[in-house]
Formats: sequence, C-alpha cells, structure tokens
Amino acid sequence: MATLVQPRPARPADRPAEPHRAKAGRVRHLGPNWYASVMGTAVVATSGATLPVHVPGLRAASAVVWALSLVLLAALLTARARHWIHHGDRARADLLDPAVAPFLGCLPMALLAAGGATLVVGRDWIGTDAAVAVDAVLFTAGTVIGLAAAVAVPYLMVVHHRIEHASPVWLLPVVPPMVSAALGPLLVPHLPADGPWRETLLLACYAMFGLSLLATLIVLPPVFGRLVTGGPPPLALTPTLFLVLGPLGQSVTAANKFADAAPGVLPAPYDHGFAAFAVLYGVPVMGFALLWLVLAGAMVLRARRLGMGFAMTWWAFTFPVGTCVTGAEGLAQQTGLDVFRWLAVGLFALLVAAWLTAAALTARGLLSGALLPRPDAAPGSAPGAPRPGTARTT
Repeated sequence: MATLVQPRPARPADRPAEPHRAKAGRVRHLGPNWYASVMGTAVVATSGATLPVHVPGLRAASAVVWALSLVLLAALLTARARHWIHHGDRARADLLDPAVAPFLGCLPMALLAAGGATLVVGRDWIGTDAAVAVDAVLFTAGTVIGLAAAVAVPYLMVVHHRIEHASPVWLLPVVPPMVSAALGPLLVPHLPADGPWRETLLLACYAMFGLSLLATLIVLPPVFGRLVTGGPPPLALTPTLFLVLGPLGQSVTAANKFADAAPGVLPAPYDHGFAAFAVLYGVPVMGFALLWLVLAGAMVLRARRLGMGFAMTWWAFTFPVGTCVTGAEGLAQQTGLDVFRWLAVGLFALLVAAWLTAAALTARGLLSGALLPRPDAAPGSAPGAPRPGTARTT
C-alpha cells in the first residue's frame, strides 16, 4: 500500500538555497551559441584598431570594446561551467542534438578572438608582456579545443546525428583552426629567435589553414545545393547564411598574416612567397565573399519583410563580417590600393551597425527574460528546443 508523505515545510536553513537553485535554473538554456557574442565583440575591437584610415578616438573606443569582450568571455565561461555542473543532463544531450552540437565550435573561436584582440588592442593598456601572456594562454586553449571540435563534432554528425538538410552552421566546428591560423602569426615575433620555434608555429598555422580550408570546401557545396533545391532557410535561421563569410574572410586574413610573419622566419624563397600568395589567393576569395555577402543580405532583407524577428542568430552578422574587414585591411596593406582600404572602411561600418543592433537587442532580451527565463518565470516559459536539423535561435 502506497504511503502519502506531505511535503516538509522549508526550514529557515533551507531557504537560502532556493535563490541559488533558481539562478542555476536560468543557465539551463544557455547554449554554446552564446559565445558568438564574444566573437563578434572581439572582432570589432581588432578590426577597429587596425583600420587603414585614421579616425580620431577609434583606437580608444576599440580598447573599450576589447575590455567588454573579456568581460563577456569571463561571464560566459562561468555561466557555462554552472550549466555543466547543475544541468549535466542537458549539456550531454546537447552533444547529441544536431541543432546544438555544431555551435561547440563557438567556444574556441571566442577564446581565440579575445586573445587576438588582447595582443592587438590590449597591449596599449596592459603592456606588451602581459598581452602576449594572455594571448598565449587563450590561443593555446582555443587551438586545442578548436582542433578537438573539428574532429569530434563531424564524428557526432556522422555517427549519432540524423540530419535532413545541410546548413551553414555545419561550418562552425571546422572554422576554429582557420581562426588559429590567422591569429597565430601575431605570436611569432614574440617567440625566441634561436631555434625552430618561430618557423614551427608559422608552419603549424599554415597546416591549420589547409585543414580548415579543405573542410570548408567540402561543406559549402551541399549548403548551396540545399538553397537551390530546397529554397530559403526558415526565417529565424536566415542570418546563418552569413556564417559562410567566416572561413572566407578569415582565410584571406590568415594569408596576409603569413606574408607579414614569414620574412626572416622561413628560408628563401618561401619567406617572400607568402606575399604573392596573399594577393593571388586573397583577391579572388574576397571577390566571392562580397558576392555571398550581397546574396545573403538580399535573403535577410526578404526574411525581414516576411516578419523575421530577433534571435541569437543575429550575431552571425558580426564575426563573419569582421573577418572580411580584417581580410580587406590585409589586402590594402599588401597591395597599397585605395579600393581595399575603402572596402575595409565600408565593411567596418556595416560591422559596427550589426554589432550595435545585436548587442542592444540581446541586452533587451536578457532583461525582459525573452532569451533566458528569469528565476521567477512561470513553468513552461523557457525557450523550446529547436527541431532536429535546425539551429538553436535562443
């Protein structure tokens, strides 16, 4: 015979734990896609500090944005740690969810982007030695996690996921090695000149360049084929089309960084060969990136007219565009042409507008509880899980 037990009234000693559980419950729906906000913020700082035109106050503003990216990174690392500690079931389920698993590539890119911004911008405020130390730690962690994600996530997609349609989010786990390739050369001059350290790091970055580029070339055909045969993506997922710009712009940036770092590090004729490669590779790829930017922009305008509202996918407008800014900046430096200089300025203006919009709407969604449920939210008010084969939008 079953025995009914009345709930025990909470003792005063029990009550302090309730707010703790409520706060922990709020991070249950905090997915890895939130790291995109760190990526987008850090790239604004980096591209603003290296813009090939003088804008009064821009470097100081870039420093503020850089500091904000570190604050966001620390907050999200803490929140995601709480997510794993208090909601391990949800975290493990995310690994097997084809809608969420690709976003695991956002963590290493956030680490790498914040580290690169520290070396480019933060050194003015914390000193070169401290900036190099911070970047070395974040670069190492981001590269290791990024290489792991580039293997683990595709493995999960093949073995455990059942995916109906190709999606641009498939690019997320294979792009981190390209980010490492673009930011690793910044550390080359700070390694010991004696020994193989500089050459080893530069060639390792070149290897990651090839790894990511070839993986991207495998993923892009089914993504475009899905658009042609299946039509536009769902409204909330339309911004993910901008993710294609990420490996394109970042690869152009990487090629230019190789050209900057190679002289004095690699033996002839390879030391100057990267300069030719940067232009011969970068110009046509930047041309395709601009073509895709116009195509994706047209689809976003169409989706907006049809009622597309804000979702965390709007952060796809930031980091991918930022990589095109840094790519155009590098081409301006290599060629000396004003057309690339003003292209960088135009893309940077687009990047800042997208970042301000995404940041403002994200802050409003957090304050209102629309993006993450508040601790006092009614049961059932949490964002629903996405359908298989789609991307998480909240």
